[in-house]
Amino acid sequence: MSGNSAGRAFIGSFTSAGGRGITAAAVDRDTGALTVLGSTDAVPDPSFLALAPAGAPAALYAVGESTPGVAAAFDVSGDVPALLGPVRPVEAEAPTHLALASGHLITANYGSGSVTALPVRADGTLGAVSSVLRHEGSGPDTARQEAPHAHQVLADPSGRWVVGVDLGTDSVRVCALDPATGALRPHTETALRPGTGPRHLAFHPSGRLAYVLGELEATLTVCRWDAARGRLDVLGETPVLPEHEDGHERAGDAVRTYPSEVVVAPDGRFLWTANRGHDSISVLTLDETGEKASLVATVGCGGRWPRDLTLDPRGQWLYAANEHSGNVSWFAVDAETGVPQHAGSVEIPAASCVVLT
Repeated sequence: MSGNSAGRAFIGSFTSAGGRGITAAAVDRDTGALTVLGSTDAVPDPSFLALAPAGAPAALYAVGESTPGVAAAFDVSGDVPALLGPVRPVEAEAPTHLALASGHLITANYGSGSVTALPVRADGTLGAVSSVLRHEGSGPDTARQEAPHAHQVLADPSGRWVVGVDLGTDSVRVCALDPATGALRPHTETALRPGTGPRHLAFHPSGRLAYVLGELEATLTVCRWDAARGRLDVLGETPVLPEHEDGHERAGDAVRTYPSEVVVAPDGRFLWTANRGHDSISVLTLDETGEKASLVATVGCGGRWPRDLTLDPRGQWLYAANEHSGNVSWFAVDAETGVPQHAGSVEIPAASCVVLT
């Protein structure tokens, strides 16, 4: 690999299940192929990762999905990520996701049902916790929704708001973040259909729509996003699996489906979801408005239990982190249909997520 064809990938994994921690890999942008460079287990169970934005010091951030939970920064100038500054407690249990917003690292803490903010210093290192915002509520699934379970957090496209998805309360919460103090303040909360168990959300390239993927039901909820008001409004739902394979438990079913991730094409024409249990990638088309999503195909994920799905910046390659089969698979995306075609895979034990430069 050389020139513009070379990129980097960082892959999180569960060290408690035999994972290597954070694995660095070279990416051949012409073929999608990953070549492992090395790994670090400096943080336990680094299940989700985020790269520093352009213009900031080159750094990689990770949550440690442990009890108590932690967050850490890594220097990525070498082949293998190296700790950058101290590992920081997030004052919560089992952080599952993280995002950068307004000079802070925000974590979604599944175990505690909360969101934590930590300042990012000028050199890329993390400061101590500046605020913790605890969610309240529950849902009808007594096994999974007995309490709040914050599962994802991200900055909205305008950069004005922090958006959190809570599986336990069937809701999406919008918060304001004070850049000076790191204080998180509740702003609005949007209720989704009870029992859907929202897990992750992705915005449309226009910044005017958002798509929320359910984990407890294989559904995609289409929402209108109003950045001026910081408000999310539900427009409708669509299934992400064929009706006869919808993942609901019934007589004779051996496996239930738990969708995990949703990504949208840069041009807004297609949307993909990863489906654990069904072990597939669903392909949905979006109409010109982005308000109507239609399921058109499902393909195998190249492994078992796809926990994460990542699209390269050019929209040509799709990567699935298959946790139970211990591999990351890559797919060539058909530019006309959006259907991914399996192109290869690499062994990554207990893989949980992939981020790309």
